[in-house]
Amino acid sequence: MTALSRRHQRRLPAGAAAAAALILGVTALALPLGSAASVQTAPSCADTVTSAPTGPATVSTASTSFGKVLVVGSGDYAGCSLYLLTSDQLRALTGVHFACSDDPNAIGQPCDTFLWPALLTKGAPVAGPGVNPKLLGTVTRDDLPGLPAVQQVTYGGMPLYRFFLDETPGETSGADLFDPVTSPTGIWYLVEPGRGNPAPGQAHFQLETAPIARSGPDETVLSVVMDHGFDFLPEGSFPVYTSSSDHGQRKDAGTMGPGQPCRALCAQYWPPVLTSGRPQAGMGVDQHALGTVMRPDGTQQVTYKGKPLYLFNDDAWIPTLPYNGGVAAIHGAGADTVWGTFNTIPPSP
Repeated sequence: MTALSRRHQRRLPAGAAAAAALILGVTALALPLGSAASVQTAPSCADTVTSAPTGPATVSTASTSFGKVLVVGSGDYAGCSLYLLTSDQLRALTGVHFACSDDPNAIGQPCDTFLWPALLTKGAPVAGPGVNPKLLGTVTRDDLPGLPAVQQVTYGGMPLYRFFLDETPGETSGADLFDPVTSPTGIWYLVEPGRGNPAPGQAHFQLETAPIARSGPDETVLSVVMDHGFDFLPEGSFPVYTSSSDHGQRKDAGTMGPGQPCRALCAQYWPPVLTSGRPQAGMGVDQHALGTVMRPDGTQQVTYKGKPLYLFNDDAWIPTLPYNGGVAAIHGAGADTVWGTFNTIPPSP
């Protein structure tokens, strides 16, 4: 039995074990129906949402390696980490449905109740210590399987979720997870309480060799480490890009100038590479070339030789799943878009 199966066998319900087996492509990890449920004797952060809430939810804060972040503040799931999904912003921008919904996916389990259980509330949510009550709110969800219309807690306008691979309070398995299973692809972040922004932790960079569009020649490019606590792709790295339109950075002010248009809709397809603190360079990466610039929302975007860095949604993958072939590849090199041309970064000479 693998370390992964030992870790989750005792806590995850049978469906979650089956989902894990699909991700790994190893059916031996699947548990017989009901076997895991029979040994789960206490609430777990991984629990599926199966019923409407009976009272107000409380949101609190906890200290982690990613800084102070939001957690469930009371009840059975007190201390469980809370996450936001960047592609949920598309709902406000375009009117599409929630990115983490009950839409079909390759794992065969609903995103909003099973994979990333929504934090639900009956009545106004309560602000615990360190939480800004003005940022707390709710949004109506009518897409949770088996439930009537319910209220999900939001913070800074972003819906909050748990993660099915977090078992106990303090776990952060979903931090910085670049997730192709959501529709559309997005990044899951822990949430800092000050403004409700992502809490990405310190960004780490390395060189990665991957094929162009899966079938092309291999190229070695600058990449950022993501999926820090994700068991199925731990410390996975993804190519980073610069945009030809990013020519207006005001270096003296350290802020984004008018020549940097990749915000709003652009940022949903080309997410900014974020960091908390100074980005760190791995072997073969020039530490002096890395810097940061403040985005309008107050987050810190990493720069390379003064140019902001981006990820590309089509590069997100999980081993064995069909999204983007289930393997690492470089899909955005030379992409000519309405927001500029995006290019990878070769190793420094």
